[in-house]
Amino acid sequence: MALSDRTLLGPGPSNPYPEAVLGLSAPILGHLDPEFISVLDRVCDRLRTVWGTANPLTMPLSGTGSLGMEAAFANTVRPGDTVVIAVNGLFGRRMSEVAARYGAEVVAVEHAFGEPVDVQRVLDAHPSPAIVAAVHAETSTGVLSDIGALGAAVHERSEETLLVADCVTSLGGTEVAADDWGIDIGYSGTQKCLGVPPGLAPFTFSERAWRRRVETPPVWYIDLGLLGAYVRGGPGGRAYHHTAPVGMIAALDAALERITAEGTAEVAARHRAAGARLQDGLEDMGLELFAAKGHRLPQLTSVKVPDGVDSAKVRGRLLDEYGIEIGAGVAEYASTVWRIGLMGHNARPDRAELVLAALREVLGR
Repeated sequence: MALSDRTLLGPGPSNPYPEAVLGLSAPILGHLDPEFISVLDRVCDRLRTVWGTANPLTMPLSGTGSLGMEAAFANTVRPGDTVVIAVNGLFGRRMSEVAARYGAEVVAVEHAFGEPVDVQRVLDAHPSPAIVAAVHAETSTGVLSDIGALGAAVHERSEETLLVADCVTSLGGTEVAADDWGIDIGYSGTQKCLGVPPGLAPFTFSERAWRRRVETPPVWYIDLGLLGAYVRGGPGGRAYHHTAPVGMIAALDAALERITAEGTAEVAARHRAAGARLQDGLEDMGLELFAAKGHRLPQLTSVKVPDGVDSAKVRGRLLDEYGIEIGAGVAEYASTVWRIGLMGHNARPDRAELVLAALREVLGR
């Protein structure tokens, strides 16, 4: 049965770049085929460009962004380690849960949903944590936090503390400068601004993190020592680890070629322009934006559901009548916030105008 062709303007997945779709249709190669290894090496190089890093251990993990989150903590947390986590949305909460499962003593620095991370409050939470973690672009609230300021403050106080950054909704749509910002471990997902179907977690791991890593973590599949022997190779060549999703990696390669050809600064500017058009249009309709002014993500806009409006019915009509998907809020904001994404291939003025026109019709505005 043929599936519906939706315009995916929610928090992800987004509609992929056409180049990524063509990449999926490329011939399938073996995961140890020299031709595929060349593709994998090229993907890792291109990921270094979008991450803004020279980290040798930069690669696509075989799983979604949540696998990247788990790999970050599984390879660095020792039982009893203090891990300070800025929580300003659902994914800060999730990081806290994952870190705790690996034995961390988690110090959660709670923020109001919709507010950016407060660097000083994070610093004040503990004098010498093993790890500090925060979400760069909080998918649940549409808030952008200053990871560069957090990284500078963390590393000025201690060169031993690692900084983990969730960049699932920022990478490929907003500037990320991992080396300049002091990000030791960063993870993302392909299904948002990178414009690729879900299934891979672009990941970067610094030399400082490598020196501090758990040599035999309590997991096998995401043991970075084993994965590094496949991705980076060694004296004996590439060590087999698992069957890499070669089709997905080919799709990522094609999308990264498009992004780097356009230019990462230009891609970020395109996302800003599309987001501004959407947010201005929503406010012109009399709707109130949820995220704090001055810290709103351009690629993912959170907007308050008007009083007396049934959130689910509006989203249902958009889907049924216009083929447009937008997202609900999360947790306590599930029925009072909408999340509208203009990410990757959808970061365009026509997509902003499309969803604005549909919302005007459905809301009678």
